[in-house]
Amino acid sequence: MRLGVTDMIGLAASLVFALPLANYAVIRLFAGELALGVGLLVVAVAMVALPQYFLDPGRLLRELLAGLLPRQLRGLADLDAAETGSGDLDSAKEE
Repeated sequence: MRLGVTDMIGLAASLVFALPLANYAVIRLFAGELALGVGLLVVAVAMVALPQYFLDPGRLLRELLAGLLPRQLRGLADLDAAETGSGDLDSAKEE
């Protein structure tokens, strides 16, 4: 996965908030508070993983628009994305 400048800034912003939370979660785990430590650790991981892997705005918008288009026009939308060089088609070409 290649990250652009804005993606790197978003990742850094997520890490600024997630790392102290993860640190506190580990401290709570060592203190014997298992439920709180595991819960906070899950939240810290979700703060970083959700925006990077599941909530990509460009991908969500493409999937939404593809779902709204009639079946005959969906192939044309994929061709337009390939011509502009955006989308997941570029990564498929490189592999």
